[in-house]
Amino acid sequence: MKATGRVFRYGDNIDTDVIIPARYLNTSNPKELAMYCMEDIDTNFTQQVKEGDIIVADKNFGCGSSREHAPIAIKASGISCVIAKTFARIFYRNAINIGLPILECPEAVEGIQAGDTVEVDFTKGTITNVTSGKVYKAQPFPEFMQRIIEANGLVNYVRESK
Repeated sequence: MKATGRVFRYGDNIDTDVIIPARYLNTSNPKELAMYCMEDIDTNFTQQVKEGDIIVADKNFGCGSSREHAPIAIKASGISCVIAKTFARIFYRNAINIGLPILECPEAVEGIQAGDTVEVDFTKGTITNVTSGKVYKAQPFPEFMQRIIEANGLVNYVRESK
């Protein structure tokens, strides 16, 4: 499993209300949620994001409410992976459950800038900043988590396992 994309860079404590503002929670349709993803922190995000792009953030990404709308909006916008120093625990679980790969790697976060091109190998746990040539090591996903992500989420994984 690999992902390659251009980086959108954010700071500390990006909460779920910034990822998908509460005023848009009258739907759970992924395509509709994607239209408003990151709107309150980055008004150009939805116009600039392309399939495969990557979000890199500092500490406590996804803090706030426990709604699944936030990782759904990110994934539906085309983001292939989120790399952060740390994630809020409920966001981490929700992201994996819907099949959005996320990695904690403080060193990579420190070395990656907005606009860089990054390649992630989830099996090996490597994060390569293609722009600078630097390679960082994150904890690779355990095999069962890889299967959940490859199945596009926990529900699909359970259905396929039957």
